Amino acid sequence: MTIRAISGSEWLAGEQDDREFDSKEAYLKSLADQDALPIGFQLGSSSLKFVPEEAQEMGELPMKLTVICLDEATDKVAAVFTQNAFPGAPVKLGRRRMEEGQKIQAIVVNNKISNVSPPDADGGVSASETICSELANNLKLSSENAVLPSSTGVIGWRLPVKEMIAALPTAKDLSDKGALEAAEGIMTTDRYPKLCSRKLSNGRLVGIAKGAGMIEPNMATMLCFLMTDVDIPREELQEMLSEIAVDSFNAISVDGDESTSDTVILLSSGKAGKISKDEFKSALRELCCDLSAQIVRNGEGTQHVIRVTVTGAESDATARRVGKAVVNGPLFKSAIAGNDPNVGRLIGKVGQTLGASGAAMAEGCTCKIGGETIFENGQFRLDTEKERRLSGHLKFAAANCELPYPEHRRVVDVEVILGGGGSGSAVVLGSDLTTEYVKINADYRS
Repeated sequence: MTIRAISGSEWLAGEQDDREFDSKEAYLKSLADQDALPIGFQLGSSSLKFVPEEAQEMGELPMKLTVICLDEATDKVAAVFTQNAFPGAPVKLGRRRMEEGQKIQAIVVNNKISNVSPPDADGGVSASETICSELANNLKLSSENAVLPSSTGVIGWRLPVKEMIAALPTAKDLSDKGALEAAEGIMTTDRYPKLCSRKLSNGRLVGIAKGAGMIEPNMATMLCFLMTDVDIPREELQEMLSEIAVDSFNAISVDGDESTSDTVILLSSGKAGKISKDEFKSALRELCCDLSAQIVRNGEGTQHVIRVTVTGAESDATARRVGKAVVNGPLFKSAIAGNDPNVGRLIGKVGQTLGASGAAMAEGCTCKIGGETIFENGQFRLDTEKERRLSGHLKFAAANCELPYPEHRRVVDVEVILGGGGSGSAVVLGSDLTTEYVKINADYRS
């Protein structure tokens, strides 16, 4: 039986990642060792307390503000946002800034409240605009339009604008020391920060992300901020980010629920000069896949990361649809959580998906778990010893979902080889469904 680890590069058939961590301190040190910022960036953070207007009986709640700032405004910026029909005010403003071709110099991020359709005249837009304006004043920026807002947290509550303005960082609060504090500042139900970087032939690429629940992104993930000093034109940045999001942020799921606030932003100071487009695109793809994998591993209540490889499909989109159906199937997710190799739940989900569209690909379909063939040519291939090996595979891939750090990067390997010999393929990551996930979301606000 082969047990494999996974990183961003492994996801795309790169080298295997066998890293393990035995403490929170060891994990944070691994992040600190790679959190150096690209040239031209500074970060700052602050904390505040507020009483939510819609739930005053909850008393004071904590909120963190995180600021990403460039030394100069840049037109080298790209973004992808949620396709949810009820997007948050920051997403609406972000889209507007991008459509208008605005130069961007800062991002302001708050956790705890997502600022989605609160009960005021404009659905929270003026609140986000006020925060942007006040930050622009604090940092002496040319315009509030140079600030992108981003919010995550409870949906439907108002932002505590007065308290946030009083707590906004100023220029003296910014530092170029590293990205780890910002990665920690944007967390909500995340158990640990997510950060990775790549050193390029000329320049650097660094990314931070948050997200643990409501992960079924459509054009983005919950929140992800990518920083580089490589000089790449805006149009090329956008083209690359939009393409790469499909195979990274759009190829993961924790619970099948798409957020109203999903945002990925890529900023470049351009101060390190140029490199080849191919080198930068390759690094960006690895970074996005790595951060996406970290989000799934840090999913709410996640004990197992499920890696589904689908080949032989009529198109990549079809392969991705099959993979998503598997990782979103509650019966299969629950079986994985219990280390129960109830393989009929996998076959049932694949068959359901193909029955709705693509029945021709069912003929000759083969399914494997942990490298073991469990279904072939319409028949199960099981015996007592194989069942034991499958159970061992699941147990070895399990992790303690209550630890404030990832123990390892092992995965439950699932392979679906569709009949028909098509060229379409996809790799999708998902998580199991545990009682801890239900507990977290039952108590999310209380």
